[in-house]
Amino acid sequence: MQAKPNALPWLWLSVVVIALDQLSKWWAVHALQPMGVPHEVIPGFLNWTLAFNTGAAFSFLADGAGWQRWFFVLLAVAISAVLVAWLARTPRRDWRTALPLAFIVGGAIGNLVDRLHASQVTDFIHVYFRQWNYPVFNLADCAITVGAVMLVVFGLFAGKPADGVR
Repeated sequence: MQAKPNALPWLWLSVVVIALDQLSKWWAVHALQPMGVPHEVIPGFLNWTLAFNTGAAFSFLADGAGWQRWFFVLLAVAISAVLVAWLARTPRRDWRTALPLAFIVGGAIGNLVDRLHASQVTDFIHVYFRQWNYPVFNLADCAITVGAVMLVVFGLFAGKPADGVR
């Protein structure tokens, strides 16, 4: 019996996410000097603001003594390995599973590259409105978030007929 094609070819999308993430971070480091100074993109809503994060989301554990770098490296490797194994068991045509997994893997590895190379993650996208400020983030973070939301949304509506009647 011939094996069904799996979703591993979707990892090309992960490679694209990693490349775009690293290219955007290179641009941010070279174009957004000095660090922390906002460069207005959409007044009242979006700035490019160079920042570096040794922690995780919302600077979680950023004030650690350095051990957090290796913790987040191991976490990214473990999560990516689990998601790649999931892709290997997913049928290639199941884009509702493969697409979000590829986004998450690409984002995780994009930030992993930063941690291995510079011991910190480069962030530069700053969304705000009046007094509200969202923490500065990057394209890898966007890919992880979009992938996770897609997994939840597609999971909630999996197997339901288009017209809502069974």
